[in-house]
Amino acid sequence: MKAKPPIFVLGCPRSGTTLLYHMLLSAGDFAIYRAETHVFNLVAPRFGNLRKRSTRSRMMEQWLKTDYFARTGLHAQALRARILDDCNNAGDFLRILMESMAEQQGVTRWSECTPEHLLYIKQLKQSIPNAKVIHIIRDGRDVAASLDKQGWIRPLPLDKKHSLLVSGLYWEWMVQRGRKLGARIAPDYMEVSFEDLVGKPHSTLQSIGIFIDQKLDYDEIQRRGIGSVSQPNTSFPGDSRESFNPVGRWKDRAPLEIARLEALLARSLRDLGYPLVTRDPVRRDFELRRMRTIYRSLFAIKHWLKSETFLGRMSDASLLYAPIGDEKTAMTGQTKTTTNS
Repeated sequence: MKAKPPIFVLGCPRSGTTLLYHMLLSAGDFAIYRAETHVFNLVAPRFGNLRKRSTRSRMMEQWLKTDYFARTGLHAQALRARILDDCNNAGDFLRILMESMAEQQGVTRWSECTPEHLLYIKQLKQSIPNAKVIHIIRDGRDVAASLDKQGWIRPLPLDKKHSLLVSGLYWEWMVQRGRKLGARIAPDYMEVSFEDLVGKPHSTLQSIGIFIDQKLDYDEIQRRGIGSVSQPNTSFPGDSRESFNPVGRWKDRAPLEIARLEALLARSLRDLGYPLVTRDPVRRDFELRRMRTIYRSLFAIKHWLKSETFLGRMSDASLLYAPIGDEKTAMTGQTKTTTNS
């Protein structure tokens, strides 16, 4: 029997990747691993050329000490031996890791949900040719509000009072880049609306099920309720499974903030089907044009430094956004709980 392809659930942080990932796990027959792996964007780049056995040995010496290994439930020496013998790149490492967990758990396939892997679609598809990518896209105003609330984006000193706008620009940059990369691997790429996932789960999961070749029964998923399916991962206190409504929270922001955010993101919001609410959006003044030019360049530079240079890899290239959560702790052994609302 032909093995079913691995599924990558990717998107801008705070877009719902964890929710959809946990829905897949709750559907059954996927290896359960409740963590982001950061293999392409952090682990492998930090160590360089994995074709060298000595490099793989150094990587495993550190990685086996982390919580990311502890969560696998695998035997350290057996996994280390497989990596040393059969791994030549980041995709090999991830495939061996996830296939080992699937085999141990008695299931047939696996999925992965590190959001920033959206920027590495080319690399993951080259090294895992049968992979399929689901890009979950959420209203950029909600993403910006959530990123801003969590302090994920680090504005330049001049723009500290404009952190919401900088967060919105990061959403736009990452979504546009992900869509461009995804289009190159069609038909193994699918875009899913976060709002459809939470508002029309039955039909949305049916479409996803066709794409991944697996039945996704929403009622069964709710019954099993792994992770954020039963306990929403939210940055808003007081949310429960019954009261969870993560759509349109940006409307609580001040009207002027909304107007400026919509002026900045208008074209992208409209292209993705999100109507503007500002009747007469403020014109894109010099300050907004300056921010767009500067930050889009800085996001690209940050990504290049982190992916392509030794200095960037060793320092996490924290040029712009703070390396918090999984990215900060991926090689330290600390634990981080992801949130996506």
